[in-house]
Amino acid sequence: MAGAKVKFFNFGVNAPGVNFYANDAKITAISATGCAAPNDTTTVCRTEGKESTTGTVYGGAGNAGLYATVVPGSYTLAGKIAAATDKDLVISQLTANIEAGKSYSVYLSGFYNTTAKTIDGFVLEDAFPAAIDYSVAYVRFVNAIANSAPMTLYAKSTTTTTESAVGDAVAYKSGGAFVALAPGSYDLNTRLVGSATNAISRAEVSFAAGHVYTIASRGDITVTSTTAATRPQLDNTANR
Repeated sequence: MAGAKVKFFNFGVNAPGVNFYANDAKITAISATGCAAPNDTTTVCRTEGKESTTGTVYGGAGNAGLYATVVPGSYTLAGKIAAATDKDLVISQLTANIEAGKSYSVYLSGFYNTTAKTIDGFVLEDAFPAAIDYSVAYVRFVNAIANSAPMTLYAKSTTTTTESAVGDAVAYKSGGAFVALAPGSYDLNTRLVGSATNAISRAEVSFAAGHVYTIASRGDITVTSTTAATRPQLDNTANR
């Protein structure tokens, strides 16, 4: 039976670093430097390894944004604290049926509740076009900002200055369809429905022919600082 693919993102505002699990199997983790030479000869390093207490931090993607292959089936997908304090405490838990031959993205999202130690999340199928045209790039928009109204992503060519919408407006916890774009460099902007003002911007993002990309929004839509970690931002991840 063909496997399925899953990738994980920590876009939960103020969330701690986590390791991601599919049922009881740890899918993402970061090795600690404690097993680097000369300690790499120790029994612990050779048999168990040492795991970083950092995990996948806010704004990051597990496994450097690469897919993990899993056996198709019904899963509980969880983010567990990686730090020594509250180690392996589940802060987000989702259930999903992962189907053979399909790809999925799992997002921690929303705002971390420091009292309950919980965060929101959602799962999306990465529904690639049935037939890939290798002369173009494919781009979709995912909205992971909990306090945002539906937004539309716009791509403006830095060469021709032509701007076009990348699909329709996308609500929180949703993703648009993959849209074909000519390969090249684009300035990206999102706008709330009915608004002509850019809500989030990112300059000079390159899309290569034959590749598929997800642009995802994250952060707090009310933050106006240009340097705050929680400001609204656009993440660019290659799906294939």
